[in-house]
Amino acid sequence: MNTREEPTSPTPHLAAPPPDNGDEELSQRVQSLRLPQHAGSGGSAGGRVGWILCLLLAGSTAVLGYLLYVERMTPAPEQVEQAQSNAPSKPPPARGPSEATASSGNVALEAKGHIIPAHQILVSPKVGGMVVKMRIIESQRVKKGDVLAELEDTEYRADRDRAKAVLEAAKQQLAELERGFRPEEIEQARAELAEAQVQLVQLEADHKRAAELLSKRVLSQEQYDLALSKFKAMERRVQRLQLALELMEEGPRIERINIARAQVGQAEAELTKAQWRLDNCIIRAPVSGTILEKNAEEGSLVNPIAMQGFYSLCEMADLSDLEVELKILEREISKVFKGQKCKVRADAYPDRVYEGYVSRLMPTADRGKAAIPVRVKVKVPAEEEGVYLKPDMGALVSFLNEGLGIGD
Repeated sequence: MNTREEPTSPTPHLAAPPPDNGDEELSQRVQSLRLPQHAGSGGSAGGRVGWILCLLLAGSTAVLGYLLYVERMTPAPEQVEQAQSNAPSKPPPARGPSEATASSGNVALEAKGHIIPAHQILVSPKVGGMVVKMRIIESQRVKKGDVLAELEDTEYRADRDRAKAVLEAAKQQLAELERGFRPEEIEQARAELAEAQVQLVQLEADHKRAAELLSKRVLSQEQYDLALSKFKAMERRVQRLQLALELMEEGPRIERINIARAQVGQAEAELTKAQWRLDNCIIRAPVSGTILEKNAEEGSLVNPIAMQGFYSLCEMADLSDLEVELKILEREISKVFKGQKCKVRADAYPDRVYEGYVSRLMPTADRGKAAIPVRVKVKVPAEEEGVYLKPDMGALVSFLNEGLGIGD
């Protein structure tokens, strides 16, 4: 078979592979698949037109496919409205210290803050000891004076009993001084003095006789000295008895009575202190409120001044008296004033709205955040105390364009 070289052309065509085994039939089939050739520039222009048409067709197909995909993925307006109506309401996103979102004409400002108790108390024992009974649990509501726990009181009870005994002894001594001596005691002292005086007269006579006998050299010097010493000893005894009788008749001195009275007062003070320590082994609630957290258990050693062990028993607060702590930016603080009405929504329960008012604007600003601390008092219904609003919860406060009309 005679073949000739074809001129190079951009027109796409299928090149016939040379027959490997000289098969005539296969060669003819390949030749029949070749596109017709055109001489000159006309054939090249036709090839370019073909390529352009192919590209346009491919581009149109891609555009139509994309439009069909977008149409299928885009929901209908009715579906969008239905989805929006069924979607649950969400709390507003967190903001900085304050950010104006006046969604209503009556709202001057909205800001995020945290709920805190107006009065939170750390209950600590006044004396140290081991907890033997714990009568509280978290979230328990207690009244003022209710027993929270009991401490071991053996040592404190012994101190109290010892102080009572000391006081009783001091009182008896004072009473004895104030009463003075009994008449029987005074009569006995007089009798002893009279007897001593009689003995003194007798010894004085013996001394005189001994002196005369000594001068006549009838009595020795030793015998005279013995008689003299007996006389002088009795003379001193008579003086002592006479002075004691005078003191008994005059009564005790006022100074001794005052000293005894001071000793009684000191003993009473020691007894009061010992009784106070014993009484404080029973720890009672200082105010009415709710137990927020227990810091000790039965068997724990508590001491309010020790560095080791537990220094507090529990934390409690009155959950009926809550506030929201906020920081309002300085550029927004002009919209907030004391006594301003507010609406409070907890992040956990955005559908519950509580009334409130601005109770305090703090006297100092936060330099780091360029904000003013503000407190908003929340009015919590009695039946919802401790149920929904809890300390440290996030809350959204809406400041209204009106005040309470009172001097809060």
